[in-house]
Amino acid sequence: MSRIIALDFGLKRIGIAITDDSNKLAFGIETSDYSDIIKTLRVITKQYDIGIFVVGKPLKMNNIPSLIECNIQNFIKKLKKEFSNIVIERYDERFTSKIAKKAISSCRLNKNKKRDKKLVDKVSATLILQSYLQKKSL
Repeated sequence: MSRIIALDFGLKRIGIAITDDSNKLAFGIETSDYSDIIKTLRVITKQYDIGIFVVGKPLKMNNIPSLIECNIQNFIKKLKKEFSNIVIERYDERFTSKIAKKAISSCRLNKNKKRDKKLVDKVSATLILQSYLQKKSL
């Protein structure tokens, strides 16, 4: 079974999460610098059979896309060009960063680790993917 990757897009960093073999659980695997994301995804797609990229869709409370949506659309064009055999789906990512920060702050981590933006991006990608999986199983 092909696995699914979720991407929490940012102009500096992109959080990456992947499913287990059965596509039931999501795991944060990495945070990549935006400039290295295609190279990072090439490595991951060689290591795992990937069938779907889920790219977060940041919406405002009134369902209007966030300002970063234009950048995400350009990024998706790059993904389609580089990984033409992998399906790209979008998924609402509202509040994932807030939820990730709360989850991290409740863990027993030192202050530096709790402020680690890479960790927040990776946890956000995991939340996007787990939510996507739950919705797909309904």
